[in-house]
Amino acid sequence: MLVSNSSGKSTGSGRKEAAVKDWVRIPDKTKVQYRLEDHRGAVDGLTEMVTGVKRNPDGRTQYRIDVGQPQRLLAAEEDLVILLDDQGLIMMEKESAVYRQGITERLRGAFQEDRFCRATAVMANAPERAA
Repeated sequence: MLVSNSSGKSTGSGRKEAAVKDWVRIPDKTKVQYRLEDHRGAVDGLTEMVTGVKRNPDGRTQYRIDVGQPQRLLAAEEDLVILLDDQGLIMMEKESAVYRQGITERLRGAFQEDRFCRATAVMANAPERAA
């Protein structure tokens, strides 16, 4: 089934539009770890991709992760693990526990359990780095 937008142009299948509509975005400042390498940082927005294979459910973007000045890492949602504090709340820069509780509940409703990890467990499993 093809769906048209207000300009009358075809927008593809209705299923893809429904997936985008239901997409729960990881909020900016949320602490995450890149699954494929030992990079940890905070979500710093979205970047629209012109080329590349993996993208977020919207089909256009990847998350921009601040892993230290001036570096930014681009990653698709499926390659990120959301970090939790000792109370099981998502870790976010400069946000109250009440706000983080609400965001934690929303993200837990959208992602499977294996997409969350306590930050202390991540640090304990990280390889030792030479000084």
